[in-house]
Amino acid sequence: AFQVVNFRGNVQTRLRKLKEGDVHATLLALAGLKRLGMPETATSVLSVDEMLPAVAQGAIGITCRSNDDKMMEYLSSLNHEDTRLAVACEREFLSVLDGNCRTPIAAYAYRDKDGNCSFRGLLASPDGSIVYETSRSGTYSLDDMVAIGQDAGHELKSKAGPGFFDGLQ
Repeated sequence: AFQVVNFRGNVQTRLRKLKEGDVHATLLALAGLKRLGMPETATSVLSVDEMLPAVAQGAIGITCRSNDDKMMEYLSSLNHEDTRLAVACEREFLSVLDGNCRTPIAAYAYRDKDGNCSFRGLLASPDGSIVYETSRSGTYSLDDMVAIGQDAGHELKSKAGPGFFDGLQ
């Protein structure tokens, strides 16, 4: 039988525990394995269709003083607009669900082949026994994508009902 267990530690610790037989498998970010010079450790790469990523997975956020015009101008040149809009959509979804680093919530927004926003979101119980999913599409603009994230979040919040995450540590 397949059993999901809490499995914490840095990459090396997790791989050691895997080798020692504490668990039969683990999920690790390929980007992290590449950064550590260990890409060959990956035996399989999951597609977004197989497993939705965490909200804003892979995006980098930078903050600076709001009155530092020179830095703002420099940082704006680093901005990738499609990613900024996708992250806004996903984070709005997370916000409506009151999500945090311990809640099993996933979302993925992207520009599809027609140039529109395609969004998928997921909310699961901590043990994974209950899963709610939704999808949306719309124009690839900030206002519409924020609305997509809000609407999707409200749908799953309604489906899950009050107290869905009660007892989550």
